[in-house]
Amino acid sequence: MTHALEWYDEPRAFLGRAGAWLDADPVVTTVVGSVAARAVEDDAAGRKGGDHPRWWVVVADERGEVVGAAMRTAPFAPHPLYVLPMPDDAARELGRILRERGDGVTAVNGALPAAELVAAELAAGGGTVRVHEGMRLHVVDDLAALEEPVRPGRARLATAADEEVAFAWFTAFHHDAALQAGRDPSLETEIFEGSEVQARVESGRVWLWEDPDGVPVSLAAHNPSAGGVVRIGPVFTPTEQRGRGWAGAVTAHVTRRILEAGDVACLFTDVDNPVSNHVYAALGYRAVVDMANLVVEGPA
Repeated sequence: MTHALEWYDEPRAFLGRAGAWLDADPVVTTVVGSVAARAVEDDAAGRKGGDHPRWWVVVADERGEVVGAAMRTAPFAPHPLYVLPMPDDAARELGRILRERGDGVTAVNGALPAAELVAAELAAGGGTVRVHEGMRLHVVDDLAALEEPVRPGRARLATAADEEVAFAWFTAFHHDAALQAGRDPSLETEIFEGSEVQARVESGRVWLWEDPDGVPVSLAAHNPSAGGVVRIGPVFTPTEQRGRGWAGAVTAHVTRRILEAGDVACLFTDVDNPVSNHVYAALGYRAVVDMANLVVEGPA
């Protein structure tokens, strides 16, 4: 079967075309769905993004039915492609088009095997593909499954006065997660822009856990609901506060709010990070799918 690739620069148009397909499996498609939803919000609010690629692609079959999707919207270098499940021939075609038109895509994240097939095509002609990070998606869809740890203190929404510490913790998240997983943190390229953190605070999507003295000791943020699924992340506790259960407490609080609103809660962990995998399993999260962040080295 021949598949067509349809390209979109506008998130609203993309969701108009692919929204029903995304909603059919909103957990697996959570990243693309939530990023597109946030882009619609940002455009409506006049929040201008950085000077980086921002496009989506829909895969359609011969009947015009959507059977896959991908996007390139990451504001941080090397602006990795994010791939959702799609037919094998479409994944190869996507990689071939990006290679031939010289898009310079050197990183591919997302669902397997589609991400591997795209990356292999990008590397055609002498390049190589390596796994930078294995990702595991976890979900809680039933309030009865949530195990809430009892910790002193309380959760509260971050305010404008917390934006400086929130940005610092967002920024430290990937560095520290790499260390916990045994990777070189200097190889981490993902960053959060200050405008993104500000937007999340303003929209009520950043929570802090305060100790009994009112000092913020942990953070959990989340994305907008997309297809009835809300993705939590990042979750961060500064080094000096770790080992006290703060991350579990604030994540459980945010998870409860998501479930009580009628949504499903999900989050990603690094498969090589024993700390985060243990914390979320203890809360009742269950693993549903493995994905990968791949690096293309060579001619792409």
